Amino acid sequence: MFDCELAEAPRMSLTRESFFSMFRSAALLWRENIARLSEIDSRFGDGDHGVTIGKMAALILSRLSERKGESAKDFLESLGAECMEIAGGSVGPLYGVLLEGLAGPLSAADAKINAATLKTMFSSARNALFEITKARVGDKTLMDVLIPATEAAENAPDDVLSILKAAAAAASRGLRETENQVSKFGRARNYGEKTIGTPDAGAVSTALLFKGFQHGIEERLSAESFINHI
Repeated sequence: MFDCELAEAPRMSLTRESFFSMFRSAALLWRENIARLSEIDSRFGDGDHGVTIGKMAALILSRLSERKGESAKDFLESLGAECMEIAGGSVGPLYGVLLEGLAGPLSAADAKINAATLKTMFSSARNALFEITKARVGDKTLMDVLIPATEAAENAPDDVLSILKAAAAAASRGLRETENQVSKFGRARNYGEKTIGTPDAGAVSTALLFKGFQHGIEERLSAESFINHI
């Protein structure tokens, strides 16, 4: 059953089901790009980024199919903990921290996520990663996407769709910037200027995450609009 309340006021808040739609779309987008992510990572890394992202995508889809009345907070916290256990370098723990950071501002009793809370969730995720990595914009990591996407979300109008669009657009710009940067973290840092011209694999997967969030809500709104006009 579609959440008609989102169709009536799409810019004000997300219900739990609408929030889960964001993650379903992001997981599907990750799954579609497994080979691409591994190919990028193979140029200067271990070549397993896509495999790890694929495991996380499968985990998200599995959790979404099995959940029964689970809150957004519980979903994020348990998903974050499981991602940290996925083998495959640092990407599992990094995304685990990101997911748990998203859960930080939420309460298990929250039935909806309003625009202000969504902004705070993105800020919380960024700040959680600040605590475990020194990487910042310009270092050619996923932080080159997460930081500008979060800043764009914070400065966007107080409606859900505008926040997600702004974050996804900034994420895309941050990703393109990594092509012009020299890698400063991970195995890729050993290749120095040779890494110029190749985007960072973690930045690609993070940009896909934000793109998936946006598309998840847009697709839901489109479907609900169609149903409401039948």
